[in-house]
Amino acid sequence: MKVGAKKGPVEFVRQVKSETKKVTWPTRQETTVSMIAVFIMVFISSIFLYFADQIIAYLIQMIMGLGL
Repeated sequence: MKVGAKKGPVEFVRQVKSETKKVTWPTRQETTVSMIAVFIMVFISSIFLYFADQIIAYLIQMIMGLGL
């Protein structure tokens, strides 16, 4: 069959099943460890962005003469 040629829905489903069998799915432990790592990075990023925002807001207030 040519590349880009139209295939019927039955052939499409057959190909999808074939491709999903080739996938290496993560284990429950790998998924849990990855999820914990993501949550830790999100927490660290949010703390960094909070403090960066506070510092920038303070500097802008000083520049505009609104500071103490």
